[in-house]
Amino acid sequence: MRFGVTVFLTDYSIDPAELGREVEARGFESMWTPEHTHIPVSRKTPPPMGEPLPKQYYHCLDPFVALSYAAAATKTLRVGTGICLVAQHDPIALAKTIATLDHLSGGRFDFGVGFGWNQDEMEHHGVPYARRREMVKDRVQAMQSLWTNEQGSYDGEFTTFEASFSWPKPKQEPYPPIYIGGEGGPRLFKHVADWADGWIPIGGRGIRQKLPQLQAEYEKAGRDPATIKVIPFGSLPDQGKLEYFASFGIEEIVLGVDPGGRDTVLPILDRYAKEIANFV
Repeated sequence: MRFGVTVFLTDYSIDPAELGREVEARGFESMWTPEHTHIPVSRKTPPPMGEPLPKQYYHCLDPFVALSYAAAATKTLRVGTGICLVAQHDPIALAKTIATLDHLSGGRFDFGVGFGWNQDEMEHHGVPYARRREMVKDRVQAMQSLWTNEQGSYDGEFTTFEASFSWPKPKQEPYPPIYIGGEGGPRLFKHVADWADGWIPIGGRGIRQKLPQLQAEYEKAGRDPATIKVIPFGSLPDQGKLEYFASFGIEEIVLGVDPGGRDTVLPILDRYAKEIANFV
C-alpha cells in the first residue's frame, strides 16, 4: 500500500519545500494541497465541515506555486491538487500551468479536481453554481485537447478555441492522472467514468458499498472496471481502517495532516510514519 499526505499550505504553515523534503524522507509517496482563490465574506452555502470556517481556508497558498516548490526540493515525491477548483480557472492558462509543472517535475503531478461548495467564491469567477459540474467537465476536456494534440482545439458550451499550439506537453502521457474528489453517487460516478481516472472519496466512509455503482458506470462507459483507482483522502492511519481498505483492494491512501508550522506538522509525520510501517 502507498501513502501520501494532504496539508493546507498557508502563509503561516510549514514551507512547502521543507514539507516536501520531510514527507519524502519519511517514505511517503505523495503530497497534496487544496485550493481556494479567496473566501467571500458572504456565505450562500454552508461549508461541508460546518461553521465557523477554519482559519486555513482564508490563508491558502496558490497550490500550483506551492507544489512547484515541493517538487523542486524533492526527487521522487508526487505532488497533487486535492482539489483544484477547475471551473474558476481559464482552461488555456491552467493547461499551461499543469503541463509546465508536470514537465519540470519529471512527470510527478497528480491532478485532483472538484466541483466546489462555495457559491459566492464561484460567482465571483463568473461560474454559475448550478452548472459547475458541466463547466468542470468542459474545462478538463478542453485542456485534454491541448495536452494531447500538436494543434489543440475545442468547441464546448463554456470553452471554445480554434486550433492552437500549446507547449510544453505534460511529461506523463497522455496527461497527468485526473481524480475527482467528492461524495460518491450516480452523478459524480458518471463524471469519473466519462473523463477521469479515479475517485477521491473524502474520509473514506462507505467506499465499499459504493464501489459497485462506480464499476457499473465504468461498464456503461465501455471502460474496464478493473482500472478504477480509488484514493481515500484525508484519512487517519488507524490500523483497523487501513486493514479495512486493504481488504477490498485499495492501494493508495492520503492521510490528513493538521495545518501549521513545522513544530506542529513534523511530529504528526513522525507518528504517521510509525503507524503505517506495517503496511508500506
